Amino acid sequence: MAVQALAAVVAGYVAMGVTAGLGLWAAGAADLPGGFTAVLAAVVVMAVGGQVEIAGSAGSFAGTQGELTAMPLTVTLVGALVTGAVFLRPLRHHAVARPADLAARAAAVTALWLAALAGLCAVARHDFPLALDVGDPQEPLSDLFGELLDAADPTVGFRTLVGPTLGYGLLWILGVLLVALLVSRRSPLPARVLRHQEAVRPAASAMLLLLLAYVAVGLVIGLVVAATKGHPAETFAVLLLGLPNVTWLALGVGIGGSWEGRVEGPFGLPMPQLLDAVLRGGGESPDLSTVDLSSLAAVDGRAWWLLPIAAVLVLGAAFVAAVRSPAHVRPWHHAMHLGLAFALTMLAVAPLTLVEARFGLSILGIGDLAGLGGEVVLRPDLWRNVGFALLWGLVTGFLAGVLSLGIRRRGQVPSEPRQPEERQPGE
Repeated sequence: MAVQALAAVVAGYVAMGVTAGLGLWAAGAADLPGGFTAVLAAVVVMAVGGQVEIAGSAGSFAGTQGELTAMPLTVTLVGALVTGAVFLRPLRHHAVARPADLAARAAAVTALWLAALAGLCAVARHDFPLALDVGDPQEPLSDLFGELLDAADPTVGFRTLVGPTLGYGLLWILGVLLVALLVSRRSPLPARVLRHQEAVRPAASAMLLLLLAYVAVGLVIGLVVAATKGHPAETFAVLLLGLPNVTWLALGVGIGGSWEGRVEGPFGLPMPQLLDAVLRGGGESPDLSTVDLSSLAAVDGRAWWLLPIAAVLVLGAAFVAAVRSPAHVRPWHHAMHLGLAFALTMLAVAPLTLVEARFGLSILGIGDLAGLGGEVVLRPDLWRNVGFALLWGLVTGFLAGVLSLGIRRRGQVPSEPRQPEERQPGE
């Protein structure tokens, strides 16, 4: 059991490390002065919900401050899929799982996962010099600081907050193992909960299929953009680090949900440019811009395509759930199952798209130096997204249940044509 748990942990971290490494390489992080390994560790830590603190200094009178809250969801998704698959593999030949055995396996994976995460926290720390070359090229800003304030070139570094990281890492791995058991159609469950799998597993696996379908569509679009629009390295960096951040936001917006945020300063979201344009629409206004179908379509009318795409993919996922359910499940049951499953899915997924990034250089502890400060904020309107997901799940679940009535499903025995009775001689 220990070897199987170790295999799941190693496979998950290796998959995340390879994905993050390729994404950072495409983003140009390989040229960082001696900090690639630390940045790679930090990205993996952030992928499991870890907290990274940004801070620095610029001599005695100036300092740099920053904060970063974001999850590279491509790395997160790859790690979750690989870890869940390897965790479930030894169970596939069992008809029923004993609760004690299942708990022991989960505990072994969790303990090893947190131990590896603690090791990554120790590696995910580094300081970089920050070149100040804005303004007059004849009088670099660093020289100006040195003359006026006796300040050196500023540095910026990052550290992992070990306590919060291990806490979120614990929730992450437990969530991955639980979801893996829920969505798997072949893995055994304890005998006491077997009677609930007809209501849970078809809907849960359909929601995973829906999320993966959006990622697949986004991947195809990204590859087309990389091949036709130029800047392929930047596009591949986004695909390898943050593809679900964009596609799952598109799912929420397509069903009527919304996000709010703001982009200020030289920093921004790498893609899509449409989203960055909407978030910058508020200018210097303190109010946050709203990201929904109408605001996106006001910048680019093609955003309306998110609505029919959502209708097709959500209904398709609901139909898959209906076909995989036993024959005795009625359409209104499908509606309830899909409504609850979609609402819980959005409740779990929407917060993962949160982005909060701020950076500034202050002098004498007050204010931010113009041109070097920046802010990127993107927050989901959680309950609006969950409410629309519930509504869409109810409607598409009922429609899918009706459409699947004429399809043979599990638990349904086909009726054989009745043979004519033979007549005996003399009758």
